[in-house]
Amino acid sequence: MAYQPVIGLEVHVELKTKSKLFCGCPAEHFGAKPNTQTCPVCLGLPGALPVPNKKAVEWTILLGLALNSKINKESKFDRKNYFYPDLPKGYQISQYDQPLCVGGKLENIRLRRVHLEEDTGKLQHLDDMTLVDFNRSGVPLVEVVTEPDFRNVEEVDVFLKKLQQIIRYLGISNADMEKGSMRIEPSVSILPISNTTNIKYPIEEKKLPNYRVELKNINSFKFAKRAIEYEIERQTEMLERGEQPTQQTRGFVESKGITAVQREKEEAHDYRYFPEPDIPPMRWTASQISELRTQIPELPGEKKDRFMKEYSLNDYDAGLLIETRERADYFEKSLKRQKEKGKSDEVTSKTIANWIINKKVDITSVTPEELLKQISQKAGGGATISDEELEKVIKQVLAESPKAVEDYKKGKEQALMFLVGQSMRKTQGKYSAEGVKKRIVELLNDKNL
Repeated sequence: MAYQPVIGLEVHVELKTKSKLFCGCPAEHFGAKPNTQTCPVCLGLPGALPVPNKKAVEWTILLGLALNSKINKESKFDRKNYFYPDLPKGYQISQYDQPLCVGGKLENIRLRRVHLEEDTGKLQHLDDMTLVDFNRSGVPLVEVVTEPDFRNVEEVDVFLKKLQQIIRYLGISNADMEKGSMRIEPSVSILPISNTTNIKYPIEEKKLPNYRVELKNINSFKFAKRAIEYEIERQTEMLERGEQPTQQTRGFVESKGITAVQREKEEAHDYRYFPEPDIPPMRWTASQISELRTQIPELPGEKKDRFMKEYSLNDYDAGLLIETRERADYFEKSLKRQKEKGKSDEVTSKTIANWIINKKVDITSVTPEELLKQISQKAGGGATISDEELEKVIKQVLAESPKAVEDYKKGKEQALMFLVGQSMRKTQGKYSAEGVKKRIVELLNDKNL
């Protein structure tokens, strides 16, 4: 008997609108003093009425269009009823049977829906009490729900990074997991199959397992992979013992690398959804949707294909250049300046790409004109360092940056980029950024060091 993981995702993304979803309180809450960005609406006080944020609704549709979703021409908000300390009204204003966006696809993974809801408050658990901060209550939250089409953690990782990249290109959210503006809730189940069974994807709904385990408390891509891997192993061992996994919500325990049961998983009927009586249905015309479609910028996949064709870049270099919209724009601005000087043959697109990719220049502080000047001054260079010299430099950086090392081991991906940047500066760009990153990860994961 073999076992096939069946994985689906719910991805929550905080929109970076100026105000919250249903009131005028500031939506940016990270680092603010607790309970200083609240009002009767987001505190759920009697008589307070919600007024939808038009920009949040439009940005949700924008994301749906970027993900090839169908936009419902009539949509509405619903009340999702449940009791929890961070939910002051006793219900959450969300969307149920008429979400803004339905369907869609990304990286061959089918999407079920993209809808808009309000975020909850934030709980802080102390030894003898729990504190509640309502600054986050009412912040606009987009939820992207996939079908259970993932077969392994590698597919999950690729999907999440692509989704984060698209969201950042659209400029609707920072999608920063460390700050909680992007949160992941995987659902994992195991399908027993015979060794000769040829699984066809997508799996028919009637053939899916009759349970799913939802995972919470995940704040990085690294921990998402660990949590899913642990849950696959846990459920597989249960099946091998003849036990049947049950529908549950489990939390990931970072310090132990395990998941622990929180509660039995709820079904939709447990929430007693009904239409939000204080907000009328929303209707959209074809022309309004077409107008929103014009606001979508060139997305990462399209930009990568164009860079390869237009600038004769290979797949790897083009992929690194389009990782962020800022880096891609900087690259093209540099090319434009070079062309305006009428000396495009002196500094090629590949040379400019190499300088940006290998971080020989800080694109946040060096203008494209200054970059071209630096390249011209160092024309004919290209010195490199050996692997042994690189390892020596990296070990020095790791020794000088204990906090960054600790942060990386806690799942903070930005810490890794800091270590890469420090190493690149010490090597003066004489080794590729990707090679430096790879060696840093190897050294950090080497238990003998």
